[in-house]
Amino acid sequence: MSSCSIDHIVVTARQLKAGAEYVFQTLGVTPQAGGKHPKMGTHNLVLRLGESVYLEVISPDPQAPKPDRPRWFGLDHLQAEAHPALSSWVVRCGDIYAAAAACSEPLGQIEPMSRGSLNWRITIPDDGCVPLDGVAPALIAWQGEVHPASTLPDVGLSLVELRIFHPHPDRVLRLISSISLEGPVVVMPLPDNSAPHLLATISTPQGLRYLSSPLPGQRVGPN
Repeated sequence: MSSCSIDHIVVTARQLKAGAEYVFQTLGVTPQAGGKHPKMGTHNLVLRLGESVYLEVISPDPQAPKPDRPRWFGLDHLQAEAHPALSSWVVRCGDIYAAAAACSEPLGQIEPMSRGSLNWRITIPDDGCVPLDGVAPALIAWQGEVHPASTLPDVGLSLVELRIFHPHPDRVLRLISSISLEGPVVVMPLPDNSAPHLLATISTPQGLRYLSSPLPGQRVGPN
């Protein structure tokens, strides 16, 4: 099986405007319009983090009918007081079927998706939640030779590292190995009963900045 790599990281928000404000306050750049996902009843904003890596801000689309299934990335489970946060990540695979079959954790069904002229296949759990306590990636395979990040303007941002915090790091490491993931991913152990979470380090013209799912008393930055 060919290796996989980070395709994009996902910030979820109850409203797209709030997600854009969070990204601007954190990274100093406003993400640009993406489009709508008719099958999921969601819409997004996007921001280039490299030639084949980007950041996605996603939220329910208030103008779209509610889908007949749970939305992806746990969007239907966001509490009324939930702030925008880094909630998931997506891994690009040459053969998504082989990667899904080899993966040590169930990542969901492989489904066709679209946004405007873009088409791809992606793993989506039946309940819409992010697997492995919110830290497992979705797998994606784009249709077409041009990666969407390469068409976005370069605003001087790049993904430096993605840290995955989990009380059972062996499960995360086994997942990463099972899909032959290549890229700047670091797995960090947590005490038992601690909440798993993600932390992305982004290089910006103003220095390093961090996107995370802040926990009570947690400092947003490397430990």
